[in-house]
Amino acid sequence: MAENSVIEVSIVTPDGKVYAENAKMLVVTTKVGQLGIMADHVPLIANLDVDQARIERDGKTDIVAVNGGFIEFADNHATIVADSAENQSDIDVARAENAKARAEKHIQEAKVQHDTDSLARAQVALRKAVNRINTSKI
Repeated sequence: MAENSVIEVSIVTPDGKVYAENAKMLVVTTKVGQLGIMADHVPLIANLDVDQARIERDGKTDIVAVNGGFIEFADNHATIVADSAENQSDIDVARAENAKARAEKHIQEAKVQHDTDSLARAQVALRKAVNRINTSKI
């Protein structure tokens, strides 16, 4: 690998492009654990977990809250297709806190009603809200 090799990182959602920059390294969390990608990495496709994408570039780290989806990497191009994603600087913490409170309320209601489908949806909503809150605080 050349010393100044870079990868192109793009993060897209159904609403459009959230992030596009060149980077030295990308770190994401897949369903089976963390994955670090640098230039000339072998091609891959992997499902992503709800967590942060960390993009290392020129002494700076960009952090994006990624809520599921998948990553494809080939020819030094990394594309993350996410259900939803937010740059750290764009996160509305009050909105995320409200989403967390709503999800916690729905979890309690689903447990009382023994509604496993509603419980699963509320748990995912809670993980997404907590991910956004945690990302905003880094």
